[in-house]
Amino acid sequence: MPLVQLVYASRPFGFDQATLSNLLLDSRRANERDDITGALIARHDLYLQLLEGPQSKVEAVYSRILNDDRHVEITKLVDRRIETRFFPGWAMRDDPAASWVWSIEEVRDGAIERTTEDEVLGFFSRLADQGVVPPRET
Repeated sequence: MPLVQLVYASRPFGFDQATLSNLLLDSRRANERDDITGALIARHDLYLQLLEGPQSKVEAVYSRILNDDRHVEITKLVDRRIETRFFPGWAMRDDPAASWVWSIEEVRDGAIERTTEDEVLGFFSRLADQGVVPPRET
């Protein structure tokens, strides 16, 4: 089954720590079940998420996200076939408020609309290279 990588950006609706914690918990459970890995960069003005796994499963997750009222202004930024995952072992890596991603002002000024696939993948490549070990299930 071919692997794909999909990245989207959205604006959180009703963002707070409890919402983020619930989103991550739900994502990790479903992603483990569906062999999806990835990462979420999250702050009050931005969700930037990379999903990777079997094409049909990633497409199903993205379809659910499109109908999830915790996301507004959803924009697909990357959709490509891959051979190797950025985040093997991570049902959903999270990086709240990554300081090396666009600033709040840059997002407001249209950074998402102007971005390139290479720039977006660079954010996640940098996150993947940080060498953090996935948490163990208890």
